[in-house]
Amino acid sequence: MFENVLGQSVISLLSQDIRGGMLAPSMLFFGPEASGKGSTALELGRILSCENQAATGAWNCSCPACDRHRKLTHPDLLLLGSRAFSAEIAASAAAFLRNPDTQATRFLFIRSVRKLLARFSPVLWEDDPKIAKLNLLIQSLDEALDEIGTADPDVLKKTVDGILKNSFKLEAEGVSSQIPVAHIRRASFWSRLAPQGKRKLLVIENADRMQDGARNSLLKILEEPPETVSIVLASAHPEALLPTILSRLRPYRFNARDKEVEAEVVRKIFRDPASPPVSIQAYLESFLPISGETLYPLAALFTASVTMAASITLKRGGYPLTGALVSLGKHTAPIAEAAGLGRPREDIQSLVSTVLKGADNFDIRSRFSRFLQHLLTLVGESLNTIRLGAPDASASLDAVACRDTWRAAIREAELSVGTYNLSPAIAMEKLAFDLREAMAQR
Repeated sequence: MFENVLGQSVISLLSQDIRGGMLAPSMLFFGPEASGKGSTALELGRILSCENQAATGAWNCSCPACDRHRKLTHPDLLLLGSRAFSAEIAASAAAFLRNPDTQATRFLFIRSVRKLLARFSPVLWEDDPKIAKLNLLIQSLDEALDEIGTADPDVLKKTVDGILKNSFKLEAEGVSSQIPVAHIRRASFWSRLAPQGKRKLLVIENADRMQDGARNSLLKILEEPPETVSIVLASAHPEALLPTILSRLRPYRFNARDKEVEAEVVRKIFRDPASPPVSIQAYLESFLPISGETLYPLAALFTASVTMAASITLKRGGYPLTGALVSLGKHTAPIAEAAGLGRPREDIQSLVSTVLKGADNFDIRSRFSRFLQHLLTLVGESLNTIRLGAPDASASLDAVACRDTWRAAIREAELSVGTYNLSPAIAMEKLAFDLREAMAQR
């Protein structure tokens, strides 16, 4: 049971709950990115649907239900929410091309693309006019995956490159960074229909990225969950979920794995013995044209520059700097300078231009979402030292308030790009101005 989830002690607790019949109807898998939350959720669905009682959830069970779940084509499985599709697909493609005659790498690549295609289930997109524009991409990917094989290396690489190109385009044009309310409503309706097998599973990844209306619709499902469905929310930021939602979920914590375990995951899953000992997230992003190693210092430059602009505004008005502002600047400015990006910029237009150039103008939509996530990470890193070592309660409250200010502004920027199709350049400029004013006023 859960053989493909490595280095997570929470698996034993989840397995125990399954065997003891104590599994809650609604669950929260929370922990760092790339810690196995999504893989565990998918495995949970397969185990609950398994038709072979003697197999006890074994990965290699040959029953029809397990086969369809492994291929992510079971009608009782519904997946919502964004994830690092492009990075995972690119890393899986590289693994497949390194070992084209290995069934495991072929399956890994196909499954990574299927995770993306699952977000375009007719259940979620019924009567949505936007799907008509995406159907050609979806159909092309479906056909390419069905026909992929171990042909001539040049032909195979051309096929894989075509799948990568169409996958990146489909994610950029069709996957919103914020979960729309329409998807939650359709998922709710689907949840109340009888399963075709033993049990349904609804998985909502990055559940903290949800439109306000979607949060309220989700709450209605959680208040009265249908008896034949299990619901899993996965999040790296559970504190961003509504308390009323959190109170209805059974939590399972996924911890950050140590470097040795992360390296083992890369070796076993991606069959890359030459990989340096980096985190799984960094490994996945290394296959993208613009990696996390590039976006992280750009996010540091953005944070340091906005912080400096707010500090200058305060000084000109004769006001003292807060501890949160000082901490943000001290933490992020050296990161940007070490990456060769220079000192913080007071001029916001110049700042936005530098970030856009370094990020290839965010031509892959998911890059902007990743950039925003790096902002949240940097703010958290900067302010945690204040919260943990604050000499008085006011300093700790100031750090919390500053973090909440950034989180709200970042969420608005992500919503404007992912849902309302505002350009990343305009959204980033507005984000910088809003944060500068908010921190100066505080």
